[in-house]
Amino acid sequence: MHFSPISRTRFLKGSGVLFAAGMLAPAAVAAAAPLRVGMIPDAGATQVSVDEKRPLRDYLAGKTGHDVDLVIPTNYNATVEALGNASLDFAYLGGLTYVQAHARYGVIPLVQRSSDQRFHSLFITQSGSDIHSLADLRGKSFAFGDTNSTSGHLMPYYYMQKNGIDPDHALRYRFTGNHPATAKAVEAGIVDAGALDESVFHALVENKQIDGSKVRVFYTTPPFVDYVWVARKDLGSPERQAFADAFLGLREPRDGAVLDILRGKHFVHADDAEYDTLRGVARALGMM
Repeated sequence: MHFSPISRTRFLKGSGVLFAAGMLAPAAVAAAAPLRVGMIPDAGATQVSVDEKRPLRDYLAGKTGHDVDLVIPTNYNATVEALGNASLDFAYLGGLTYVQAHARYGVIPLVQRSSDQRFHSLFITQSGSDIHSLADLRGKSFAFGDTNSTSGHLMPYYYMQKNGIDPDHALRYRFTGNHPATAKAVEAGIVDAGALDESVFHALVENKQIDGSKVRVFYTTPPFVDYVWVARKDLGSPERQAFADAFLGLREPRDGAVLDILRGKHFVHADDAEYDTLRGVARALGMM
């Protein structure tokens, strides 16, 4: 909140007493400060995508007792950097961006969907395609999402390598920037195949944002740990606890509108040790 020089200073007429806004108790000023909550742009960084998440913003404001500024930075790395420079208090990160942010800035893991403990990437192609396995990708065009996406790049790349496919030499690939763009590129035949977040794919089909009859899944990765909500390291414990409790308290059907936005049904505490395997993959592929 910004005050003009005039509004900063209030005089009580006839008393000779001067009241300055700067003399307010620090706790009162802090209580008015909104929480800044960021989300990696897994569904695109647009004002529309922010507006669609209003039920989440309002829910968090009600549970934490703070106004909430919900923002979607333009790319994954911008979300990490915003935690490091304290532009954000909390953020929703993918597994890769989490281990990067933890290594650089000591962010604190709070909660995750129960499904994030056994997450998958889906490889999709056109329904009439001749691609039926990872081996069939040789010589084809392929779409990853953001370069720092766990389920849209890191793990698909890793599992292609594990199955004898070197993406740098066996196929022609591009980065679309986010999961919906990958799905759209495959649906439109711009690329032969692509990999993306399983929850985003199912939501896109269910909401008819892509035509489920035009695309099909031909490979599902083994499970890995993925998304997590985090706090910047120097945020107070009461704020962290209130934020975590808000997610842990979500229940169907009462909180269905919020859970739909989060593409989840149940939240659990997150633990940094769960990310050791993913951390090792990221190091092996030069992503950390």
